[in-house]
Amino acid sequence: MDAAVSRRALLQGGSLLVLFALGGLHAQAPAPLPGSLNTNRRLDAWLRIRPNGTVTMFTGKVELGQGILTALTQIVADELDVAPERLEVVSGDTARTPNEGMTAGSLSLQDSGTALRLACAEARELLLQSAAARLGVPAAELVVADGAITKPGSALRTSYWEVAGDTLQREATARVAPKPARQHRLIGQSVRRRDIPAKVSGAPAYVQDLRLPGMVHARVVRPAMPRARLLEADVATARAMPGVVAVVREGSFLAVAAEREEQAVAAWRALHANARWEAAGPLPPRGPALFAYLKTARAQTGVVSEKTAAAALPAAATTVNAEYTRPYQAHASIGPSCAVAQWEEGRLQVWTHSQGVFPLRGDLAKTLRIAPANITVMHREGSGCYGHNGADDVALDAALVARALPGIPVRLQWMREDEFAFEPLGSPMVMQLRAALDGGRIVDWQHELWSYTHSTRPGDPEGSNLLAAWQLPDPLLPGPSRNLPQPSGGGDRNAVPLYAFPRQRITNHLLLDQPIRTSALRTLGAYANVFAAESFMDELAGAAGADPLAFRLAHLEDPRARAVIEQVAALAGWQPGPALDTRDARRPVAAGPLRGRGIGFSRYKNLAVYCAVVAEVLVDPRSGEVRVTQAWAAADAGLVVNPDGFRNQIEGGMVQSTSWTLHEAYPYDERQLGARNWPDYPILRFPEVPRVEVKLVDRPEERPLGVGEGSQGPMVAAIANAFAQATGRRLRDLPFTPERVKARLA
Repeated sequence: MDAAVSRRALLQGGSLLVLFALGGLHAQAPAPLPGSLNTNRRLDAWLRIRPNGTVTMFTGKVELGQGILTALTQIVADELDVAPERLEVVSGDTARTPNEGMTAGSLSLQDSGTALRLACAEARELLLQSAAARLGVPAAELVVADGAITKPGSALRTSYWEVAGDTLQREATARVAPKPARQHRLIGQSVRRRDIPAKVSGAPAYVQDLRLPGMVHARVVRPAMPRARLLEADVATARAMPGVVAVVREGSFLAVAAEREEQAVAAWRALHANARWEAAGPLPPRGPALFAYLKTARAQTGVVSEKTAAAALPAAATTVNAEYTRPYQAHASIGPSCAVAQWEEGRLQVWTHSQGVFPLRGDLAKTLRIAPANITVMHREGSGCYGHNGADDVALDAALVARALPGIPVRLQWMREDEFAFEPLGSPMVMQLRAALDGGRIVDWQHELWSYTHSTRPGDPEGSNLLAAWQLPDPLLPGPSRNLPQPSGGGDRNAVPLYAFPRQRITNHLLLDQPIRTSALRTLGAYANVFAAESFMDELAGAAGADPLAFRLAHLEDPRARAVIEQVAALAGWQPGPALDTRDARRPVAAGPLRGRGIGFSRYKNLAVYCAVVAEVLVDPRSGEVRVTQAWAAADAGLVVNPDGFRNQIEGGMVQSTSWTLHEAYPYDERQLGARNWPDYPILRFPEVPRVEVKLVDRPEERPLGVGEGSQGPMVAAIANAFAQATGRRLRDLPFTPERVKARLA
């Protein structure tokens, strides 16, 4: 649908499909259904068969560049026996699609894919029953080809489009089994992505490209310090500048709108130059002092996992300790966050790259004090949008300016410095590990971590997590810090080992006061926890004089976990040998370039994709430069829907993890957040990207597992272990900058 067509026009034309119906009251809750069917039980919430020979598929999950809409199209086309070209895809629209919460945590195929697969299987059976009644033959004698229904060897013929009627206007039961793998035509194939052509041709592809008739451009003005209060701004001068149509000030929220984008930017600069702010308080210390500060900050402490053994710990057991750290890190999205909003007759429409259009609608309604029914939030893909970056915040910014200009579409895009300064960051973390070894086996494992929250997304029941909501005259403050519960977890994601230990204790200290806002950066705590745990496994292998790969297998019982480790070893040509005991730092370091290999493994969230990585690094002791020259991965996500999409996700995670590991740490001082442009926050450059080879383990009879964030943890661990193997020294603090490397080798 053309974004320029108004919702009123659709309603007047009678073509807006009402998808949901209220069920009756029940004395007891209905039995749970798999995936997102459980909270969206109507078949017609997921599918519509149209008389014109097309099928509309509805999903609450959205495209973030991960190829999810292509994979879901493959599932629907296969289960219904229709050509993909017949499918219209509607995603992430609060007026039309199921509410599937956030597109996050590598859950789209697990939740939406499962729901659509089961809904389509049931829809196909119902449609065949309707066709059988029309044709007067048993449904088992009918076959379907691209929606056409025939009885082989006869002239009997009908189609989905002729028999659909109100067939799908009912609740799903999830009792019809999907097709077995041998009947798949599209599932398991690398079909062309739906989202790629416009991106590579330069056609409008992102919300940043959206243009509506009569649209104005806006910018928001914010301070250098988080939560500062606006004292004074020369609004009158900005209003008099060329093209300016409005300057909006509500409490500490300050923004400007103009006819042209460069006019809005000029007014934004003028307002920035004369605005005065009152700082809210100092920021936390930097460097090593930050991690000491985290361990003494106010926290909520809980034991995440505990296992005890009947026998006492052997008296001769060797104890090994280590501490690992991760700094604040940014999303650093390539395209600054952007949204378009329009108020018209008390109703608000927002086009946004939010990953959760329904939770965002709830926070917008709370902040703006209007009913959620009067707000429609529609997803448009954002350039470089992932995790919880500025996408949700900029949606409220645009809505506030649009409220001051009723009837006029407002496009508000953050500046690059806004994106760096005001998006939520990935939390810094400290991980302290202790283990006991006896006879080459781990007999006790302790993992203790300190972290801020990893989720301040919209949807908090006690406040609003939208930045501008805190700045209004009658503010909505953010809710308290929370941890996502296990097994998914937040800061403690992947802190619980998949390895089999007789004793273990995982302790999480959730830090309660956020001097710098943190939220969901890909993998949440998993990247840092896998870095710590898998580095520690190598340290323990070194203490035991064992090969790192064999040492892992000796502690693993899950056959799928063992398989991906064995597969990556074969792919990389792993040469067995004892790990270096890096506790001995007296070993001299060679002068020339040093080469090493290391391995890392995890099952993401202990319930999604299995992934093992071997990385090869080259270390220059003189310059301190670490280069990842090559990496191999093996991954098992059950049923592979789109091999190319699966491979892209594993490869992309490995490249991003390399950037985090070698370069990324957010700069700040006690007065201000320090990143304003790319020189302030370096990321991996194209010449540094390693060669990557990925082997997919297809298990077509298993359910599909989440893939998108499965390789970042194994990759950082593989790099860290390769560095230790190359140099005989262990780096336990991220990132591995040249300065840090030279200091460690000295």
